[in-house]
Amino acid sequence: MKTIAYPHIEINSEGVALISGTTTKVVEIVQDHLAHRWHAEDICREYPYLSMAQVHAALTYYYDHQTEMDQEIERRERLAAEIQANRADPALQEKIRQLGRLP
Repeated sequence: MKTIAYPHIEINSEGVALISGTTTKVVEIVQDHLAHRWHAEDICREYPYLSMAQVHAALTYYYDHQTEMDQEIERRERLAAEIQANRADPALQEKIRQLGRLP
């Protein structure tokens, strides 16, 4: 099988795709692209330190690895739901909400 190199994308020691020279994960760019229906220009406005080429490279990487990346996004969503479900007990949450610290 041929290995494809992606300009502007590096894979860290944990196998996570990052935008080269940043700590921004490709999956973060992809989540914004999917959730907000942002195009590359929109993403560049929200991440002004990224170049258009870096954003396009992230989206290219996503579409070339869509199944794996979609599974990672689902895993992240499940984890977020689990964390929210396991938050402090309801009485404490209500007290914090009354203090204006929770929505």
